[in-house]
Amino acid sequence: MRILVQRVREARVEVGGTIEAQIGAGLLLFVGFGKQDDPNFLDSRGWLALCDKIWGLRVFPDAQGRFDLDVAQYGGGVLAVPQFTLYANCRRGRRPSFDAAAGGEAARQMFDGVCQRLEHRGGVPIGRGVFGADMEVGLTNWGPVTLWLDSLDFL
Repeated sequence: MRILVQRVREARVEVGGTIEAQIGAGLLLFVGFGKQDDPNFLDSRGWLALCDKIWGLRVFPDAQGRFDLDVAQYGGGVLAVPQFTLYANCRRGRRPSFDAAAGGEAARQMFDGVCQRLEHRGGVPIGRGVFGADMEVGLTNWGPVTLWLDSLDFL
């Protein structure tokens, strides 16, 4: 699993002109799964460590403007968007290959599991993109602050 984390001033997901989810200041998570990902990872200590990392990232400013607050301390929201393209292979040719991305139903189940476990661990609802939809994701990156998390680093 790969998660691209962006600190945002605001973010939203639209499908067919309808806003499906939106947040103000907070974290936008682009979440992708590879073929090697095992749904059982979501029940492992590695997942708990990754989940705690997301909730504990001190990337929001305190009263002095330093990175010292996590998203909950700041009062921010979290929006998760499924993103199979995080597993794109661009080594050959001009068209990316997505052979390394997890299949649709397995990835859908893992995405739902990630969102449920994040909600449970953080105690706040997670806004969600629509799996398999042609989404328009709008965001105002704040900083910019963009971080890359890979589940392999938490095994």
